[in-house]
Amino acid sequence: MAEVVAELPEALRHELKDPMGPVYTDAEVLLGDATEPIIAVGDIVTYHLLTAGYQPDVALVDGKTKREEVEREVVEAIDGFDHKIEVENPPGTLTDDLLEALVDAIERPGTVVITVVGEEDLAALPAIVTAPDGASVVYGQPDEGMVLAIVEEGLRIDCRNLLEKMDGDYTRVASILAP
Repeated sequence: MAEVVAELPEALRHELKDPMGPVYTDAEVLLGDATEPIIAVGDIVTYHLLTAGYQPDVALVDGKTKREEVEREVVEAIDGFDHKIEVENPPGTLTDDLLEALVDAIERPGTVVITVVGEEDLAALPAIVTAPDGASVVYGQPDEGMVLAIVEEGLRIDCRNLLEKMDGDYTRVASILAP
């Protein structure tokens, strides 16, 4: 059973509204600016990257967009990854299973899709903390487009600070993300 190690308090939600990088509406333009490896957080983001001809190194999907089921063609397009991992992660939380799967996926050779039973919306934060310098974390900005966050130490520190402000066991979160 997955253990919740961090939960987003209502008071912190406003801090996640601003994008952590430029917002794109065209996946091909985004890919022209992105650096590898690329980690995609969300079904629609993953779908747009795949339809633009690029398979992300790591993709986190939950079968939903804005808490509604994604269309069948989106689910069917998210295929062909070398490795598949399934984890549980309730909405508004981060579980030890999701964090461990993310660390494993980033370190594993080949492409990995992590299917989340629950919600993957907060996964961009630990992805930025865990990914190597220069990696791209791409996530959806509702009703605006795709955010391209290029991992560098300043952004990593900002994400660690947000994770630390969440309710839960930050020491455990930090130990999983930086073994």
